Amino acid sequence: MTTAAQPHLWFLTGSQHLYGPETLDQVADQSAQIQRMLAAPGRIPAEIVAKPVLTDSAAIRAVMLAANADPTCVGVIAWMHTFSPAKMWITGLDALRKPLLHLHTQLNEALPWASIDMDFMNLNQAAHGDREFGYVQTRLGVARKTVAGHASDPHLIARIEDWARAARGAAHLRSLRLARFGDNMRDVAVTEGDKVEAELRFGTSVNTYGVNDLVAAVDGATEAELDPLIEEYADTYELVPELARGGDRHDSLRYAARIEVGLRRFLTDGGFGAFTTNFEDLGGLRQLPGLAVQRLMADGFGFGGEGDWKTAALLAAVKAMGVDTGRGTSFMEDYTYHFGPGEPKILGAHMLEVCPSIAADRPRVEIHPLGIGGREDPVRLVFDAEPGDAVVIGLADLGDRFRFVANTVEVVPPDEPLPKLPVARAVWRPHPSLSTSAESWLTAGGPHHTVLTRAVGADALRDFATMLHTELLLIDADTTTTTFTDRLRWNQAYHRLAQGLPGRG
Repeated sequence: MTTAAQPHLWFLTGSQHLYGPETLDQVADQSAQIQRMLAAPGRIPAEIVAKPVLTDSAAIRAVMLAANADPTCVGVIAWMHTFSPAKMWITGLDALRKPLLHLHTQLNEALPWASIDMDFMNLNQAAHGDREFGYVQTRLGVARKTVAGHASDPHLIARIEDWARAARGAAHLRSLRLARFGDNMRDVAVTEGDKVEAELRFGTSVNTYGVNDLVAAVDGATEAELDPLIEEYADTYELVPELARGGDRHDSLRYAARIEVGLRRFLTDGGFGAFTTNFEDLGGLRQLPGLAVQRLMADGFGFGGEGDWKTAALLAAVKAMGVDTGRGTSFMEDYTYHFGPGEPKILGAHMLEVCPSIAADRPRVEIHPLGIGGREDPVRLVFDAEPGDAVVIGLADLGDRFRFVANTVEVVPPDEPLPKLPVARAVWRPHPSLSTSAESWLTAGGPHHTVLTRAVGADALRDFATMLHTELLLIDADTTTTTFTDRLRWNQAYHRLAQGLPGRG
């Protein structure tokens, strides 16, 4: 999937005319230094774009409206260098529709105790000005992230990185077009949902296309397009002999390549960043798409099996958040449990569609029968997931609102080889334990289709949910079933009340 140009974060600095032009020149200079400090480590996945120092309400409102209108701007960072009377920020903050981070910092890390005078105090009073700014944001009910510390602090940079990644994901979701090939799996509840509300809440346009629209694109792939793709498969993955050139199943690999060419063209030509398929609705397809889906996910496309458009959209957003981390994100499903001996674990997989970005080693291209779908044996990538810390997150439609449910986990190697399980898979230890994790997830109504990510942590996902004004329930090492159940009750009361109140969510 082609990615957009490098996103921008607008850096706004507040002050006022009271201090005079000389002081405002110093403010502008120090603001530029702070901007360079933030950008220097190269961790923030967006270009920080400085705007002129803001000293009056008209200029503030104008810059906020401009941020709203600029598609490259994914968020705004605001810092009150001096004392910026916050009434001048009211109409601008009220107009802002992009994510906001309130940076509470100052240029000097240590106070020059022996030389401090009132000129220094007047110039370096973010401790004063940011409190005024914080008050008015709270007064207006502005959803934002507040980060305090010196601009050179790696911990502060990491927190801004999390927020910036969340802003990238939210921006991607707001412009996302999603194609459903057929409907969702029959008689399944959790893959249903309100697509109109999803477009209002998240900005994602979800529309259905006949599977045979895809078949036409697949059938239109030429032999000349297939040959270089087959070579790419052989170079990138380990091909089983029966699928290699001259093998007795090579035609199946060529058809899998045909699916990839057609599916990629359909999505690219239509401007789609996510899609779904359904094994119950394959039309004229000879195989359930497996290899093609896996490779498209690796290129950043969102995907959901069985028509699960909510997970497809979520995967697309988390993929956008994890760009350039070197770690993977995939469509996933909690499939079966290992209760013991040893530490309890979850084995996650799907029929075919797990993204190779999470693979521990070079994936193997294999072909095996599939007991559902009623089509030819599908080609797929088989591998174990790379071990390490990860988060599993799902999106459910509760009827009156959407809810994210997430669980911090540790991906681990399987206890033993899995020679008879011909699908890509991940094994993980959920925090704080399998029993508490499962009880909490079930109590929250979390879905069985999820996104497994090693590229994005819980803090970034929390920022992401805040930007979308959507509930997030996190299960982590500190969770108990009692406190989690209490949290559900509090959240239920809050969201029911909030629906009847004006404000910003």
